[in-house]
Amino acid sequence: MLEAIQRVERYASHGRDRFDTDELVQTWVLFHLRILGQATRALSPEFLEAHPEIPAAGIIGMRNIIVHQYFGIDKDLVWAVVERELGPLKDAVQSLLSQS
Repeated sequence: MLEAIQRVERYASHGRDRFDTDELVQTWVLFHLRILGQATRALSPEFLEAHPEIPAAGIIGMRNIIVHQYFGIDKDLVWAVVERELGPLKDAVQSLLSQS
């Protein structure tokens, strides 16, 4: 999960304009958000219940949108997730990893 977040951050750091205009950046971000969703789906229900700081339903929901509605994806929604949600999720994942 952490690696997927870091890979999204790598290209999101170029800004919204680059995301909007560069199809390769869009593809990169969407691919790694999908991987993040897959990784979250692999976590046990018990783990997710014990760690509500991981918003599993939202992460998996985003993955489902990416996979099933690829050509109808709302770039504003994707960018909002990248801007607002990935930072707190990264912090939560790093915290969990440091506890292991």
